[in-house]
Amino acid sequence: MTNSITVALVVLIAGIFLLDATVLHMNLPLQAARGFAQFVEWLSFWR
Repeated sequence: MTNSITVALVVLIAGIFLLDATVLHMNLPLQAARGFAQFVEWLSFWR
């Protein structure tokens, strides 16, 4: 992954979170954190 792709992804994700905070009000950071916690729990099962 090149630096330009990394920067583009970071800007895209930050833009989505900013749009959610100002317009959408869907609590995307909270949903992402819950999904990540479920993923970690699923991975620990397979360990």
